[in-house]
Amino acid sequence: MSCRSVLIALALAVPSPAATALEPSPAQRATAQRLLDAALGDATGWERLAFVTDTYGARLSGTPALEAALAWAAGEMKRDGLENVRLEPVSVPRWVRGHESLELSAPFPSPLVVLGLGGTVATPAEGVEAEVLVVKSREELDARAAEARGRVVLFDVPFTNYGETVRYRGAGASWAAQHGAVAMLLRSVGLPGLRTPHTGQLRYDEAQPQIPAAAIPLEDANRLARMAARGQKPRVRLKLEARYEADAPSANLVAEIRGREKPEEVVVVSGHYDSWDVGTGAMDDGGGSVAAWEAVRLVKSLGLQPRRTLRVVLFTNEENGLRGGNAYRDAHKDEKHALLIESDSGVFAPKGFGLTGPDELRAQARAIASLLSPIGATEIGASGGGADIGPFARATGAPTMGLSVDGSKYFLYHHTPADTLEALDPKEFAACTAALAVMSYLVADLP
Repeated sequence: MSCRSVLIALALAVPSPAATALEPSPAQRATAQRLLDAALGDATGWERLAFVTDTYGARLSGTPALEAALAWAAGEMKRDGLENVRLEPVSVPRWVRGHESLELSAPFPSPLVVLGLGGTVATPAEGVEAEVLVVKSREELDARAAEARGRVVLFDVPFTNYGETVRYRGAGASWAAQHGAVAMLLRSVGLPGLRTPHTGQLRYDEAQPQIPAAAIPLEDANRLARMAARGQKPRVRLKLEARYEADAPSANLVAEIRGREKPEEVVVVSGHYDSWDVGTGAMDDGGGSVAAWEAVRLVKSLGLQPRRTLRVVLFTNEENGLRGGNAYRDAHKDEKHALLIESDSGVFAPKGFGLTGPDELRAQARAIASLLSPIGATEIGASGGGADIGPFARATGAPTMGLSVDGSKYFLYHHTPADTLEALDPKEFAACTAALAVMSYLVADLP
């Protein structure tokens, strides 16, 4: 049966085509309440999140920390009684940050805060020293192209929203290299956070030279911009030791509760277990991964078995390669997936879910979401998904959901050393777990 056939089967279970006409059944109400009570009253998930972030810390792809954390989680899933627990192999890139530093060398020596962008090349051992050209946009850089040659270009671009501003992190180094710059600095893509820089993956244009690239915090970007505006001609010395090593073995961690009637049809609930190499990856995406795992564990602990197979996937290598998502697509594209859910927006106060899928499923999702009113997670947005489940959805047309949360603090901690357990609240984590458990189980149990 194709994914389309699964959707048709779901549609046939809907008693009315109107997206707002469905009401949860008494059995659904009772089960949802059991899951809510269990999630909100059980600290197991929070304790596991604390354990993995405290014990293994940052979990960048290709590091022993990630592999040890995966092995620990696999063992715990088996002790939970989950079925078909396995580590599905994935080859991942191995990028090593090394030592890095940035200092203002003129008009007067002063250290600056720096965090190399993921995938950056190294500087020479002695570093790169040059005058800084401060620009506010790509258009300004192009207009001042003659000034960029031999300079360090600083993109002092205010954060508006992630989709708009992250373009500079991804492509800024190649834009600067096109005009002869020797390095690129980036005002961090995120909210101001007590002089905290934000890293993240860059993408080099093969047609341009590869130059070193790093992020600096808002405060240091402002300082350099003010100096340049005064005509002080600030100079900086940047040193980066970053390098790529040979690809390393890793894995997606998968576990299931086998469906009682339609085991060949699958509902996935997921997050990504890797993180950047700064902080401890509690928010991005340790919390989302452990909440997805905890949602399935709670279903098992309550003795529930849905009609369809309920599968938790902890993806590898979302941050700097997406190889885990691609590997899952390749390994499972012939399976029938009724829905894939991803949690990768932080486990803050849940608002509901975004859904990309047919109207019939949207009607069911709205009915299920109405049962989440005790935790305020009743919204079903116009679209939803995630980076890791995206490759599978694009290849198969399977419907996808993303957990929606209060995102007001997310970009304060995103890709920074401040991404630790203290960024999160255990009650909000529990509420996210409850939302994932109710939605994933009740969709998997639809007639």
